[in-house]
Amino acid sequence: MPPLTLPILIEHLANGLVVGAYYVTLALGLSLIFGLGGVINLAHGAFYALGAYLALEAQRLLGFGAALAISPFLVALLGMGIEAAFLRRLYRSDPLLGLLFTFGLAMVGEQLIRIAWGATGYPFDIPGGLRGFVTLGEFIYSRYRLFVIGVTALAIAALWLALEKTPYGMVVRAGTRDPEMVRALGISLRPVLTAVFGAGVALAGMAGVLSAPLAGVHPAMGTEIGTAAFVVVVIGGLGSFWGPVLAGLLVGEIRSLTVLFWPPAAEASMYALMALVLLLRPRGLLGERWEQFE
Repeated sequence: MPPLTLPILIEHLANGLVVGAYYVTLALGLSLIFGLGGVINLAHGAFYALGAYLALEAQRLLGFGAALAISPFLVALLGMGIEAAFLRRLYRSDPLLGLLFTFGLAMVGEQLIRIAWGATGYPFDIPGGLRGFVTLGEFIYSRYRLFVIGVTALAIAALWLALEKTPYGMVVRAGTRDPEMVRALGISLRPVLTAVFGAGVALAGMAGVLSAPLAGVHPAMGTEIGTAAFVVVVIGGLGSFWGPVLAGLLVGEIRSLTVLFWPPAAEASMYALMALVLLLRPRGLLGERWEQFE
């Protein structure tokens, strides 16, 4: 290991924020979907991968900025269609059916990606305007990684404002806590749940777009990060908003610092953290009580 200096430590802390940004974006989508519908979406990683592949095509035609906007939108439309056509039928059934359906959807989604784009991965170029580095004294850092942190922060803020400051967000929050009361007021939660599912998978698609220039795109990319996203949701607390945000950043920093001090344990560090949190607080750091929508 090279000598530890302050610039190296700051670089790893910044890298932890970038990794945490991906985890937060994915985990927020998972938490949203679970919080209202009680569905654990095992296909979340497939939507993440699809977002990256759609951005690959959109970037070739329209550039990265358009790809970042279009790809999550298309993923959201697909997700809402799947929810309305299939998942909606399973809400009143055994929760295991929803789990099995999304597991099968994840397998089908990955294979469809292999059929459409092939089994080999593709490089994804960093957009020209975001190449290069930012220098602050002795600290030198990638401009694109800072862009990822900034976009994630804006997405979190926009989602929080939508949930806390709009009438639609009020319905979502009320439906999460007491769906029976909302239904008694004459408000149908079905279109709300469809929109929430679309927003959740759109966040997954956005995470896929943001990760593509750093890691490239390949069919199994959703499986690899999907497991980590579930770990983050469990640590933060199912159904919570700020829980996955806190947990994602915490997991990202712990992994990055573990890479610095003990690289072989980097992958295991988040699982050790999950075990510790579950022992001390089984609902997660900020887990809330929830009621399943029926």
